[in-house]
Amino acid sequence: METEELYHEYKPLLFSLAYRMLGSVMDAEDIVHDAFLSFNHLENKETIKNPKAFLCKIVTNRTIDKLRSAAHKRNEYVGTWLPEPLVEEKNDPSHSYIMKESISMAYLLLLQQLSEIERAVFILREVFQYEYDEIADIVDKKSTNCRQIFHRAKKSMGEEPKTSKTELAKMTIKVEQFIKALQRADISQMLETLRGDAVFKSDGGGKVKTAINPIYTAERIVQLFISVIKKLPEGASFKYKVVNDRPGIVVNINELAAYVVSFEFIDDKISTIFMMANPDKLVHINRTASGSLEL
Repeated sequence: METEELYHEYKPLLFSLAYRMLGSVMDAEDIVHDAFLSFNHLENKETIKNPKAFLCKIVTNRTIDKLRSAAHKRNEYVGTWLPEPLVEEKNDPSHSYIMKESISMAYLLLLQQLSEIERAVFILREVFQYEYDEIADIVDKKSTNCRQIFHRAKKSMGEEPKTSKTELAKMTIKVEQFIKALQRADISQMLETLRGDAVFKSDGGGKVKTAINPIYTAERIVQLFISVIKKLPEGASFKYKVVNDRPGIVVNINELAAYVVSFEFIDDKISTIFMMANPDKLVHINRTASGSLEL
């Protein structure tokens, strides 16, 4: 199979692997691109019996190297670190493929608590259903070790609830209710959509003023949102999107994404709100941003 054919067939899978490992869209794209370049330059690539496994090994190793080299930057990060949001685009089949597997912000944050090897083993087994012998070859560990690593990681991660299309539709209605109430400054309606113990987490990366620490309780979150919307410039717009497999909002200012917000639910009420405001983590969205829902 030619490299171009392999690229079209395996790019979504490899991007999904790299994104889950790193929590970065742009870094994942770069690593996948470089992996195919490296594969294409191999003199003996025709002799490789399993190109898919070979490419997975390249991507896994490079993401592990990237995580280790960037560890000190994470420790020095200003405020709460959140993964780069992945906004589903209807005209991008690769994103549709990725969204088929749960990839919520909450789950990605749990993955970040695992070591690099634990993360790789867990993703390859849990998400991509690789056999332990295959995983062992990719991460250069024994099969029995990979089995132990997976079970340890699985215990830490727990089970993420699957979200059906029906449930996603119900969640989207709740988000619309929350946003419309916000636009009217209807505090009681906003509180009605939130759990009392709701949490708000935002990532400005020290580039944009935002809450450095999580905000707890529905009352404080409502006060914060009322304050924020009052400061939005005239012409700001909302666009409803699926963000990391959850209902979300892209807030555009001057036709560029300034905030991406996603929502988690428990018992039909909003339990966690994640807001990305770091412009460095919104570059990939602004490359393809279009359309809006006017305020």
